[in-house]
Amino acid sequence: MASQRWQSVEMVRFENVSLRYGESYPVFRHLNFSFTSGSFYFLTGASGVGKTSFLKLIYRELQPTEGRVTVFGRDLATLSPAELPYFRQRMGLVFQDCRLIDTLNILENVCLSLRILGTQAKRAKIYAHELLEWVGLATHLYEYPHALSDGQKQRVAIARAVITRPLLLLADEPTGNVDENAAFKLMYLFEELNKMGTTVVLATHNRSIVNEFAYPELMLERGHLQLMSGGDRSAF
Repeated sequence: MASQRWQSVEMVRFENVSLRYGESYPVFRHLNFSFTSGSFYFLTGASGVGKTSFLKLIYRELQPTEGRVTVFGRDLATLSPAELPYFRQRMGLVFQDCRLIDTLNILENVCLSLRILGTQAKRAKIYAHELLEWVGLATHLYEYPHALSDGQKQRVAIARAVITRPLLLLADEPTGNVDENAAFKLMYLFEELNKMGTTVVLATHNRSIVNEFAYPELMLERGHLQLMSGGDRSAF
């Protein structure tokens, strides 16, 4: 994939964002930050600190208890249910539970996003085959999700998420079920996508990856967000 120049624009903004579930202690408290297109962030923090909830706010599976989340210049609170699927078409989403469609084989799962966007079936299959080969699943094209290991399912989910070259990629522990070599290979795929202009936010526990790849780290801790880069910390 060849790198391109992209005009830097604001991609995501949190304004005084707080989130709590019921009467529980708040997950987040008054977060204020933004990041621009073409950036790459690791999202880190202890288990249960709210990394998945943070990502869900960005693709509006959750809404904040207080404050405003803006993505692609749009206040997410103003999106109607009918608009939401079209809004998410500009995103690539990698979930911890993969969310593959059990009645479609692996090739069909990965093709689906392109087919929805109107890509011809033959061309979509060529792109999907290339990506599945990249993630080491070229010999599993016609198998169904139930026949795959958790790690294989995760690689299918990643291929499906990146095939449309989305404006924004949100990945929740995308390397959690693969070995170290596969994890690094997937990181190179995310890097190439980022070079083409995709903004990447990748939640991870894998310190080897965070330490190896020179991207800023957003660390969630006690309801606050800290930007960590080169050992320095800045609180949001």
